[in-house]
Amino acid sequence: MPQSSALPVLADVIRSGFTEGHHRGSLVLLAADGSVDFALGTPDAPLFPRSCAKPFQAVATLRAGLALEGAQLALAASSHSAEPFHLAAVRAVLAAAGLTEDALRTPADLPLDEVEAEALLSSGGHRAPIMMDCSGKHAGWLAACVANGWDTETYLDPAHPIQLLAREALEEATGEQAAALGTDGCGAPLLAVSLTGLARGYRALLKAAPGTPQRRVADAMRAHPEYVAGTRRADTWLMRAVPGALSKMGAEAVQLVALPDGRALAFKIDDGAERARGPVLAAALRHLGVETPDGTLDRIGDSPLHGGGVVVGAVRAAF
Repeated sequence: MPQSSALPVLADVIRSGFTEGHHRGSLVLLAADGSVDFALGTPDAPLFPRSCAKPFQAVATLRAGLALEGAQLALAASSHSAEPFHLAAVRAVLAAAGLTEDALRTPADLPLDEVEAEALLSSGGHRAPIMMDCSGKHAGWLAACVANGWDTETYLDPAHPIQLLAREALEEATGEQAAALGTDGCGAPLLAVSLTGLARGYRALLKAAPGTPQRRVADAMRAHPEYVAGTRRADTWLMRAVPGALSKMGAEAVQLVALPDGRALAFKIDDGAERARGPVLAAALRHLGVETPDGTLDRIGDSPLHGGGVVVGAVRAAF
């Protein structure tokens, strides 16, 4: 039978929970003095921060004595989109150490950015270790190994000197001892800490004295946000629109942002839903009083749902 035309047409709205008693994630907002201003879920429970750990891993690269600056240092803390300028920078870091991309231990992958992935495949290209979004971090680690005479074959071993420095940097910044050891998507050791600790760690990066490894990483990321993410990515948009902001995403919907006045936020969406990241990020920033006259927060928070090629609903933060 034909469907009744009298039935109402309902747009689907998926809400990303974050409500007391029925949360679907955890979130913490820090006030300018570093105290907890607002929290939902279990932000003090340990979790794997995924790529949100990269700024601390880049601190380790500097502490190992590698003289990275500017865009190349931002790349060492990046989850890049494998745009041509990203790949050129990875190769430059490796070449300066006398290495090629064959030294990378990242798994072969397509670009994180869908536009770049489609362009690669349409041109006859294929998955490669350098295309993996963590190759900038790995290039920095490899160059640091060469500079110190450390083994480049085993640089992903948790007991390797560069990984011990990375652990030290993370635990020092967060004020926590790692609760667990895992393996990240790129093969690197991954340490579990809390969202609250991570938020305080990002705040510490911005509050560090000029010229320190922590501040150098934060300054490079903020000065070269395209190298931290890509031209079509929310971290880049946010750091361009909010002066002095430090923003970094992690896989499975982890997000960290620190503001120059000391405020910070961290959240994790339990099921790792990427479509909820933008709405939650925009809502959390607005809760902190951040606005962008150019509409960047609206752009970040826009997560439409499509049906038949048209918008039929949206993802919205419900806190």
